[in-house]
Amino acid sequence: MPTIKYKPTTPARRHMTVPTFEEITKSTPEKSLVVIKKKNAGRNSYGRITVRHRGGGNKVKYRIIDFKRQSESPATVVGIEYDPNRSAYIALLQNEEGAKSYVIAPVGVTAGDVLYSGAAADIKPGNTLPIANIPVGTMIHNIELYPGKGAQLVRSAGVFAQLIAKENGVAQVRLPSGEVRIIRLDCKATIGQVGNVEHDTVKVGKAGKTRHKGIRPTVRGSVMNPCDHPHGGGEGKSPIGRPTPVTPWGKPALGYKTRNKNARTDKFIVKRRNAK
Repeated sequence: MPTIKYKPTTPARRHMTVPTFEEITKSTPEKSLVVIKKKNAGRNSYGRITVRHRGGGNKVKYRIIDFKRQSESPATVVGIEYDPNRSAYIALLQNEEGAKSYVIAPVGVTAGDVLYSGAAADIKPGNTLPIANIPVGTMIHNIELYPGKGAQLVRSAGVFAQLIAKENGVAQVRLPSGEVRIIRLDCKATIGQVGNVEHDTVKVGKAGKTRHKGIRPTVRGSVMNPCDHPHGGGEGKSPIGRPTPVTPWGKPALGYKTRNKNARTDKFIVKRRNAK
């Protein structure tokens, strides 16, 4: 997916790049596969803000993605679409019975291709198989953590995991972060790399495009008053006055480990992503 760089006709245009959307072949979503997406501006069911800097943004509808791929009927790719809810593109499939569904679009899958799901499927981008039937060394994405629950890992644009070993009824998978994790062989995964590979090279260019995504400005604590942030106060531009930076609530920031030290899933991690 190449990008377009504009001439610097305005300060915002100077460094802005946008995708060419060459892979997109279908412009309108399937009506039966979209639902209304309600905005909550970072608030929970009690109305309290639990995620800061959220609010506003363009109105979007959620596309229902088939992460389980339970149907083993051959499905033809009707088209590749843009999805405002994720960085990856999505592919609209239609099987022999006429049922339609959305899946994450991998690299190399185009309109007219036929995709399969099941243990007998070929090792081809877009096909979904149990990990037990995938050869060691294959690039995979859309990986299940629990059989039948649906894909939870490796779903962002341009990422892929690699199957590096199979032994004792489990597989070892190297995730995009570098973490090596144990996953059951009866969990499903999709062959190939997620599409829209150059997503991370796009430069936003102006603050307004971030507001369109529903993200509000982030104010530095050092420019606040001491009653609003531990970094605030002082005459002129002042240091934070602490050994390490902290959050607005005084918790350590920048490198502070928040994972539970007795997490149940520790036993599935073979190698940490930050291991030296």
